[in-house]
Amino acid sequence: MEHQFVTNLQSNQNIVHKVCTLYTNDKDAHKDLFQEITIQLWKAYPKFRGDAKFSTWMYRVALNTAITLYRKSKRTIRTQDYDSVIFKIKADEYDETEEQQLKLMYKAVKQLGDIDKALVFLYLEDKDYREISETLGISEVNARVKMNRVKTKLRTILNP
Repeated sequence: MEHQFVTNLQSNQNIVHKVCTLYTNDKDAHKDLFQEITIQLWKAYPKFRGDAKFSTWMYRVALNTAITLYRKSKRTIRTQDYDSVIFKIKADEYDETEEQQLKLMYKAVKQLGDIDKALVFLYLEDKDYREISETLGISEVNARVKMNRVKTKLRTILNP
């Protein structure tokens, strides 16, 4: 079970890095949030039934962890001691140069509310509205309506 989890996490860790980029403002906070999400994924893994794809489940846990920590701390993210975790996962360094063209978009998205951020993130990951609705726990129609409203907000932010 541990080997399967580590393999799945390592092949999908870019998801966690993107969530961390969306909800943090510096590299230390990014690393802390990455560790906390990894710990929460490991804790929740025994409950993963396989009803959805691992990546979909991973999005849900990562986003819920980030949103919960963000709301609790409002900028200061407290994490568990990573050394106390039984398993070790090598975190590849995240190369921010690949996403330079998205910096303005990220800056605009960071001005949105927590759920709107998650919605935009999943939309930019090319998730269909069915998968977005499953991940966020809202109806597909609600996801579409919210996305249209968020697009309008982003246009206003990017083109004042």
